[in-house]
Parts: sequence; C-alpha cells; structure tokens
Amino acid sequence: MSRTVSCLYLKKDAEGLDFQLYPGELGKRIFDNISKEAWALWQKKQTMLINEKKLNMMDAEHRKFLEAAMQDFLFEGKDVEVEGYTPPEN
Repeated sequence: MSRTVSCLYLKKDAEGLDFQLYPGELGKRIFDNISKEAWALWQKKQTMLINEKKLNMMDAEHRKFLEAAMQDFLFEGKDVEVEGYTPPEN
C-alpha cells in the first residue's frame, strides 16, 4: 500500500517514497516530505550535475556540494544550473 505525503517540492499531496533512500536526518526529512515524483526529478538533475561537473562521489567535497544542491532543489525551490546546458523547447 502506498503512502501519501504532503510534498514540499510539488506543494501538493502525492505518493511518498517506499523507504528512506538517503541516510541520517536529511534522509528522514526527505522520506517524510518529498514525493516519488519529486525524488525522480531530483535524480535527473543529480545525474546532470555529476556528469557535467565531473563529480567524483569518492570525494567528500563533491558529495557535500551535491547534498547542498539536493537540499536547495527539494526544499528551497532552487533549480539546478548546469553551465552550457539549454533545456529543450517543447
């Protein structure tokens, strides 16, 4: 049975994550307040950031940068900016 959360990113009730995907207090906050849909949007942005900025997840500074970008995206409504990327026009 799916659970519903009041998604802070989408600003509406939506299907919640099945389990905590990120460790610690931040992971609990994401689990309690972010929907599957919003998490999927973040994963796309995260992949872009890792690829375009050539982030190494073994590097603590790169992980810290990515975590800050994740919090800004999910909780502050700030979009991820990747230099040189122009979104496709519909």
